[in-house]
Amino acid sequence: MKIQELRELSADELRGKETELRDQLFKLRFQKSLGQLESPMKVKNVRRDIARIRTLLKALTKETE
Repeated sequence: MKIQELRELSADELRGKETELRDQLFKLRFQKSLGQLESPMKVKNVRRDIARIRTLLKALTKETE
């Protein structure tokens, strides 16, 4: 997911997206432990997307303070 796409979302939408990605990350880790993970890069990409969202949320809360 690109940062520009994330910047267009509201704070509530970002929180929802973060929840979805955390769920997806859990499932990917579970697949990894079972040896069924197709691409290890998926885990890395999801973690980076979560970090991007958290960074944007932190910036949004600082703007409102």
